[in-house]
Amino acid sequence: MTELGREISALPLHDAADRLEELDRAVRARRRQTASVARSDAAEPDAPSEDTEEPDEWRQALLARLHRMSPTGFELFVLYPLRTFDFDLKHVGGSEDLGLDGIGTAPLSPVLSATVAVQVKRYEPSKAIGRDIVALFQRDAAAAGAERAIMVTLGRYTASTLRASQVTTPSVDLIDGDRICDLVREQETGIRIVPQVVSEWFDRLRLTGLPTLRAEHVPMRTSARMCLCSIQTTCK
Repeated sequence: MTELGREISALPLHDAADRLEELDRAVRARRRQTASVARSDAAEPDAPSEDTEEPDEWRQALLARLHRMSPTGFELFVLYPLRTFDFDLKHVGGSEDLGLDGIGTAPLSPVLSATVAVQVKRYEPSKAIGRDIVALFQRDAAAAGAERAIMVTLGRYTASTLRASQVTTPSVDLIDGDRICDLVREQETGIRIVPQVVSEWFDRLRLTGLPTLRAEHVPMRTSARMCLCSIQTTCK
């Protein structure tokens, strides 16, 4: 973990969320500025670019596809990536779920684990979850003996919800639509990573020499193709 990652992980959840949003906005602004410079420096500005997909288009496609799943199907989908992080979870669906969609254990260290409850909300990606829904989940999780809790939604959480999730025991880790996309991409669950040639890179090389390496120009697991391709993510 980087020093920045350790700094953010030490913050309270709502402060960490605000910090991550700030960093995300800064990264997007730098990418837009870099793309603008690349277009102005290109030798053939009218030439079509091979990179035709917007950076976030795959996220919108993924969230739309997940929203079309059945409630049970989405619950099973959510439990799958959590299990890849060594969670031992049982699906608890149907009318007898007592407000939970999954329960089991989460590893806290090589020798320590905690009982964790999971609740899944297949809401519209634009819908915000209020603190009352999280408070009800905390009550149900506590009744089931959970020491930690995770709520997952395709939508987002209000600022007051983020703060309230850490006040009452068990505390709730909140995963929204953007975080689902991050987990899916990290685990390559239901998506594929497609190498794609970036013509602007070669134009800048001819005009200005070897550019500084950026993370988006380094294909995952393929150091031999460094700087020749960007990563295009598409839903399977």
